[in-house]
Amino acid sequence: MSTTHPDVHRVRIAACPETDLVVEIDGRDVASAVEAYRITQTVDEGPQVTLYVQQGWRGMEFEGLAEVFVAPANVRHVVVGFLDAVDWRKLDEAVLGRADLDGKPGELTRGVVAQLREWAAGA
Repeated sequence: MSTTHPDVHRVRIAACPETDLVVEIDGRDVASAVEAYRITQTVDEGPQVTLYVQQGWRGMEFEGLAEVFVAPANVRHVVVGFLDAVDWRKLDEAVLGRADLDGKPGELTRGVVAQLREWAAGA
């Protein structure tokens, strides 16, 4: 595929649980810098690919021409979504049942943070 439009690039994205993420722009591998991506397309416009990259610089597959936007990763919405999904009753029960509570000041706060960290990590 070729194009004369300066904002359109050849894009290849392949992501599935069994393999590493592949993100190529005009044949250049940029996957190591990508934290997230979004592909959108409306009926009357071509596809747009937004790459959210690591500060300072997973199945589906998409290959074709798209307008590419590169933006710093902003995962606040992910954190807010995670916290919104927490059942406070389950959190309360889990924290109060932790074996690492030590009776020292701040133990409950430390317990809440540790429990949320474990849940976020899938433990």
